[in-house]
Amino acid sequence: MTLKNILFESEGGIGTITLNRPEKLNALVSEIRQELLHVLDTIREERGIRVVILTGAGRGFCAGGDIELLSRLREAGDLEGLKRLLETGREVLNAIRELPKPVIAAVNGAAAGAGFNLSLACDIRIASEKATFGATFARIGLHPDWGGTYFLPRLVGMAKACELIFSGAMLGAAEAERIGLVNRVVPHDQLILEARALAAKILSNSPIPIGLAKGSIYKSLDGNLKEAFAREMEAQIACFQSEDAREGFRAFLEKRSPIFRGT
Repeated sequence: MTLKNILFESEGGIGTITLNRPEKLNALVSEIRQELLHVLDTIREERGIRVVILTGAGRGFCAGGDIELLSRLREAGDLEGLKRLLETGREVLNAIRELPKPVIAAVNGAAAGAGFNLSLACDIRIASEKATFGATFARIGLHPDWGGTYFLPRLVGMAKACELIFSGAMLGAAEAERIGLVNRVVPHDQLILEARALAAKILSNSPIPIGLAKGSIYKSLDGNLKEAFAREMEAQIACFQSEDAREGFRAFLEKRSPIFRGT
């Protein structure tokens, strides 16, 4: 697939996806959705890519849905067109959550509506001091989509999620950090460097337990402790039998840094 609306590069085990419609604050047209799915499928199959960074070009991270497109669909009464957009969005977020590799959102500017929820679907969020966040759907007469009613309460609690969704208010980066929406806020010109530094720390560890732990963490949201124990035992046995665990044990006993190969 020819990528027209996103940029993708891979270097040193890190895959970087950049939404690239800066003149529209990276608003989500259907082509972006399809391109994201294509790149995420590529990343899943590429063993050399072990961590992903998702960011935006220009002033915005992602302004959400393309309102001009949505308006045309509304005037045409095109419910099937709307359903296709929502279904592709669901596929994108599922691809991020089911990807057995960490995804870091490097939020460089406004993350609103579906763009806000896209950032919430990522495993870790690092925000520029210039970033803003908002569940802005009600301001244009819409219900949250792209998983917002699932992700947001799990990050900030029910009452705060209700406040943010009902008010449609935009939050600054510092407030987003205070309520737990983002892991940390960094100077704007250091955003990608900070994201890559965190990715490098992750890369120093074995990808096998990281991928399994990602699945276990998210499954625990809808399960119980007994189920979590069972998942942990199964995952631990798989890790224990890996060559990476053997290397980790040897490196620890030999007082050196391990060299993990993901096997």
